[in-house]
Amino acid sequence: MITKDITIEALVEEYPLSIEFLSRRKIRCIRCGEPIWGTLEEAAREKNYNDAEIEEIVAELNKII
Repeated sequence: MITKDITIEALVEEYPLSIEFLSRRKIRCIRCGEPIWGTLEEAAREKNYNDAEIEEIVAELNKII
């Protein structure tokens, strides 16, 4: 199960299908060529997602996997 505390590195390594989803949400990931540090929550906050939006992202990712 994916949580907001998963690191971006672990997320894309364990769930490669998440890369396209993250790219569509403008959240940095492997494909973007940016460093892969921090958690999903931290990366989402960098793009100004609020708590409710982050929970939605987590829920959508869990549906994908």
